[in-house]
Amino acid sequence: MALTEVTSAEQLQQLAASNGVVVVHFWAGWAPQCEQMNDVLSELSNLHPGVKFVKVEAEQLPDVSEQHEIVAVPTVVVIKGGAPVDRVDGANAAELTKKVAKHASGAGPTSAGAAAPAAAAEDIDARLKKLVNAAPVMLFMKGTPDEPQCGFSRKIVGLLKDAGTEFSTFNILADQTVRQELKRFSDWPTYPQLYVKGELLGGLDIVKELIESGEFATMVPKEETEEQLRERIKSIIEREPVMLFMKGTPDAPRCGFSRTTVGILKEVGAKYGTYDILGDEAVRQGIKKYSDWPTFPQLYVDSEFIGGLDIIKELQETDELKAALKLA
Repeated sequence: MALTEVTSAEQLQQLAASNGVVVVHFWAGWAPQCEQMNDVLSELSNLHPGVKFVKVEAEQLPDVSEQHEIVAVPTVVVIKGGAPVDRVDGANAAELTKKVAKHASGAGPTSAGAAAPAAAAEDIDARLKKLVNAAPVMLFMKGTPDEPQCGFSRKIVGLLKDAGTEFSTFNILADQTVRQELKRFSDWPTYPQLYVKGELLGGLDIVKELIESGEFATMVPKEETEEQLRERIKSIIEREPVMLFMKGTPDAPRCGFSRTTVGILKEVGAKYGTYDILGDEAVRQGIKKYSDWPTFPQLYVDSEFIGGLDIIKELQETDELKAALKLA
């Protein structure tokens, strides 16, 4: 949802005069971090439809900025009952998310899914915990490193490559459940998100600052040993009873062999997990040695390697595929 642009002191006064919660972003067009905060606030507006989210170009309304003691951008002021009750100075998305949630309580309805059953939340949390620990450095982004689908994702991929960092990725555009639930899990409402050793490091701005200061090099783990990579591949294989290592995703296969395999598995009604090897060069190369099989896709059932497309087609033609997938 787009933020309302406030162009006068009177307009802001009218908005603030209501009994509801108004979140005001003081920003400037020349500051790139303000654009990121606009994206954060836009996401939060979808989560808290009972709250009004507006933006004020600080230099265009100096009297308003002075009234709210704005000395730098971005700054976000929370107004409740006509008076300022809280603020966030700087591009701190996590703190902003917490404070908006705190003051939005009771301000109106929240988006659907916020009250998901506890059992379902536990299931998705277990899955997300596996995902953020899937590699020492995990980047959740829009698209893939070769084909980023947003400017922020493209920039962070470039920064990580320039820093010589080995990292794996997850394309959140291919999984809407992960895309929405990871925001809650991370307490971070935008993408990309970078995890190191299972802990959230932050988004583009934080990663950029850490790289520029030299801190990033001390935070990321050294290159995986062959044994560590083998253990990681084993843990990925064990995620689901049936795991397919492919190029792309089931909704967007990136090669004909992967597309055909997905079609066959769909035809027999198989439930399976997938891993996009295009987003993880270490796994892409390492699993060839692990399985002693040089091509993709690769299919595993109960952690046992079944084969590639030719074997899958052969099993289908001899009516043995359902048995191999434990469907029969």
